Amino acid sequence: MIKFIARILPLLLWLPLVASAQYTEGVEYQVVPDAQPVETGAKIEVREFFWYGCPHCFALEPYIEKWLRSEPRNVEFVRTPAALNERWAIHARAYYAFQALGLTAKLHRAFFDAIQIDRRPLFDPQSIADFVAQKGGNRTAFLNAYNSFGVDSSVLKSNQLARAYNIDSVPTVVVDGKYLTNSTLANGPEHVMEVVNFLVHKVAAERAAKKR
Repeated sequence: MIKFIARILPLLLWLPLVASAQYTEGVEYQVVPDAQPVETGAKIEVREFFWYGCPHCFALEPYIEKWLRSEPRNVEFVRTPAALNERWAIHARAYYAFQALGLTAKLHRAFFDAIQIDRRPLFDPQSIADFVAQKGGNRTAFLNAYNSFGVDSSVLKSNQLARAYNIDSVPTVVVDGKYLTNSTLANGPEHVMEVVNFLVHKVAAERAAKKR
């Protein structure tokens, strides 16, 4: 009995959050035709595909940041820079280099701001390395990470995931490898994370039902 209560407690905590919002398949969200395995184990995976050069991704970022401040304990958020073409791949490599150096928290939003607000043409590794140095990072360390095998592997994996989910535009948020939404489906960036909350609750209920 205690174990059962422990399983459903996260669902009960989510009930007030979703009680006032119900969304419809094919309207505010879509089912992924071929559901994909997730990397987050017992936690529900929320994966965002984005590109630093995308104004719609930039518009969504403040809502993601707000959502992350109250991220449920049964959820893990994963950022995935889309590398759908060579220009996007440069920014994907930059993100994974930031990650490899432990600089994501410091540079992720700053890099978005530099491109989207300051209109800096940060579309090659040298100019991005200059940006990193200006923000207090090590230019050489960044370039080494940018050109590393680890970053190569991460970008390759990003491409594989984008193909698996049939991602053709960003931002797109995929919940637990099964459901996806975006600013168009959700009727604006301000509603995307509301739909995500609904889908997280839906997945949690589906998982609990399977354990009964």
